Amino acid sequence: MKEKELQRLIELKKHEMELHKKGFEYICGIDEAGRGPLAGPVVVASVIMPENSTIEGVNDSKKISEKKREILYDKIIKEAISYGVAIIGQDEIDNINILNATKKGLTVSLQKLKIKPNIILVDALQHINTLGIPYESIIKGDAKAYSISAASIIAKVTRDRIMRQWAEIYPQYGFEVHKGYGTAKHIAAIKEYGLCPIHRKSFTTHFI
Repeated sequence: MKEKELQRLIELKKHEMELHKKGFEYICGIDEAGRGPLAGPVVVASVIMPENSTIEGVNDSKKISEKKREILYDKIIKEAISYGVAIIGQDEIDNINILNATKKGLTVSLQKLKIKPNIILVDALQHINTLGIPYESIIKGDAKAYSISAASIIAKVTRDRIMRQWAEIYPQYGFEVHKGYGTAKHIAAIKEYGLCPIHRKSFTTHFI
């Protein structure tokens, strides 16, 4: 690993290393993928990484190419002490709204961990059910905390894989390209073909 990359990772882990020094053994990072798209689920991932973990390339998932995210995903889940993933579908998003769906996903992903964290680091969310575990909400946390970055990659890769599967069922929308986000081509497809079952009705009424 190059010195510059090592220094970046050390900086990314700074807050977590301070928490380890204070006696927090299991630090859980949580992040989501898919709050903004017009179609498909929101995916929330929780992950506890080892204290000495320094996987080269771990960063905010939005700053990493799709191909590299797939590689990092495999490395992260192999090295993780524990991880949990929650998938909240479009129907539930329509029923309870995207913020509440994301918060529900956070709680469900925590329930799937095999080890109870001592503290949780979450990207921006507040007023959440962390099952009694103390948490810190960090603005832009996926670029400021290693475990949140790792969670962002798990969530993003999981969701992208789901959207590629949907693309095979509904090829006319191009889900494999835009992953359900409101690109010009996606909106044009909605106007031409209407909504399909995985579209979020609460997000798309003004396109019909």
